[in-house]
Amino acid sequence: MDRETAVPRVDSMPGEKAREWVEYHHEHAAPSTYVYDFVWDITAESEGPFCTDVDGNVLLDFTSHVAAAPLGYNNPKLMDRMAEFDLVDPTKIAGQDFYVSDGSAPGEERLPGPAALMDRLTDLTSHYGMDTVFLSNSGAEAVENGIKIAYDHADGAKYGVTFEGAFHGRTLGALSLNRSKSVYRRQFPEISGVLDVPFCDDRTCSPATCSCGFFPDGDSAVSKLRQKLHPKKGHIDADEVAYVIVEPIQGEGGYRFPSDAFAEELAAVVDDYDLTLIADEIQTGVGRTGEMWGSDHYPIEPDIITGAKGLRVGATVSNDDIFPEETSRLSSTWGAGDIVSSMQGVFTLDAIEEYDLLDNAVARGRQFVERMRDDAPETVVDVRGKGLLLAVEFDTKERRDAVQEAALKRGLLTLSCGYKVLRILPPLDVTDREIDLGATMLLDAVENVS
Repeated sequence: MDRETAVPRVDSMPGEKAREWVEYHHEHAAPSTYVYDFVWDITAESEGPFCTDVDGNVLLDFTSHVAAAPLGYNNPKLMDRMAEFDLVDPTKIAGQDFYVSDGSAPGEERLPGPAALMDRLTDLTSHYGMDTVFLSNSGAEAVENGIKIAYDHADGAKYGVTFEGAFHGRTLGALSLNRSKSVYRRQFPEISGVLDVPFCDDRTCSPATCSCGFFPDGDSAVSKLRQKLHPKKGHIDADEVAYVIVEPIQGEGGYRFPSDAFAEELAAVVDDYDLTLIADEIQTGVGRTGEMWGSDHYPIEPDIITGAKGLRVGATVSNDDIFPEETSRLSSTWGAGDIVSSMQGVFTLDAIEEYDLLDNAVARGRQFVERMRDDAPETVVDVRGKGLLLAVEFDTKERRDAVQEAALKRGLLTLSCGYKVLRILPPLDVTDREIDLGATMLLDAVENVS
């Protein structure tokens, strides 16, 4: 496949082979959130945002597997370096009990593993004073470990603070922090003491005209969070708060970007009361927003960062003052022992730097937003984004769903989030041509539905 000339080509979606594979898959698969009957053919030509399914359809993937494939498919920026690695078995070791190396001196490895990934991560979070990493299997596990070390560090503090619209994962501890769709938490036990406050959206909120309730009196000095913690008027002792956890930009909740006033007040409250701030960077991290971390856009200074997706492994990053001293407090069988995923994570971080992909994310994201804002009909009520974390919001959920289906029939893969939002996540090295192609396909789908 020649990425420079490839175009989507769809005969039927799903095709006959795809239907067979989907039926076969679901013979034993538990119910879950499958979006499309799209079956990627791993033996067929695919590169960057272009992929081929089992029926030979060529699609433009603007989901990047929910940001977990930040360079798209079979990208030579990654694959050329991975080609040096002759596959071994096991590719996963018990990474909390053993170590792995390519035989070279530390820092000089051709085939970097978990130690190299942790080294890169501490370098990329050094401006937040972070020097310690715990690798795990997934984003949810990274969040679990983030709140565990925060509870441990707080020495008995019993409260956590989350935000309305938040999504932090599907394991039981992470579920306790979710405030998006009720189905995620319904009838599951939860961690006690998790409080929630509004998330102030940049489209509608300022202290004087706040519609979300974060500034209940139209005054940033008395935000809802500050009211709860006020030493005389509040009902929560700040010394009993183990952590505040926030997505710098809400993902599953609808790609909601915080207002400047909200970010400034959050940073001030955390500083005033010396609270531990956890930034959930699982979707916003690794260059997706045009900065390495979503937090870098805002005045907040996280004490703990949780990452995954683009890193290919889960990562909880902080400093050694916050991590427990007892070695038995944290463990993950494969986290620090996933040889291939750690290598992919390092090479992805290297590619972001080597090919100036942060700048590319900013430029291509701006291109997409401007094109959609200029040409979309009134049924598109908002187009927003930072870098290549992009959202197209519709007037109704039904229209959003219909546009998503119409885009698929044209060969464009997108994802929904929130109530009536499409999220657009092209690979970080997406080109001018590919953005124009994707925007044209989406606009055609919108016009067809309208």
